[in-house]
Amino acid sequence: MIGDAGRAAAAAAEEHGWFNVATMREPYRIEGKKTMGFELALDLGWTLPDVIVYPTGGGTGLIGMWKAFDEMARLGWINERRPRMVSVQASGCAPIVRAFKNHASRAQPWEDAHTIAAGLRVPFTIGDKLILRALYESDGTAVAVDDLDIVMAQRRLGALEGLFASPESAATLAALDQLVMGGWVKPDERVVLFDTGAGYKYTHLLADASEGEP
Repeated sequence: MIGDAGRAAAAAAEEHGWFNVATMREPYRIEGKKTMGFELALDLGWTLPDVIVYPTGGGTGLIGMWKAFDEMARLGWINERRPRMVSVQASGCAPIVRAFKNHASRAQPWEDAHTIAAGLRVPFTIGDKLILRALYESDGTAVAVDDLDIVMAQRRLGALEGLFASPESAATLAALDQLVMGGWVKPDERVVLFDTGAGYKYTHLLADASEGEP
């Protein structure tokens, strides 16, 4: 698990005097992730979308964007209106989703984490408090999706958009299906799904996927 890797990195950093650049252990990753928020605002004419759907493992991207929106508003580049932020996780590892549904301010570690989307297989998110704060402040939500729905969404993105998306990215489309069917996202709303990675590491999933949907 990624938590085991994080503990090993922390121990090695302590032993050798290294600088630990693991998630949320240094400021630079979040500052870099803000770029997504800046580029999104720029590309949409400095008007943010109604909804942002983001695959959440460590969650630095969501935290970084939320920080970028605040800074841009202070600079006068955008107004005070914010997108509703959506955190997407796999149903086999969904600590943020569980915490959100329980109206908690922190997420508890997820036992027996499992999902085909390795980037979402994060049992404990060190930035949980900041992620949940962004969801609450934006009137957003958190959605868990099954692995089969992720694979089907991955195939749809390839067939309809020509994108070979990673399972983590495809999870956002599977989540959007839920949100639209539940009425949380309206037909006239502008929605952005973040494609955070390519699917080249996961070709075996498409070979094993069920037939019946392109």
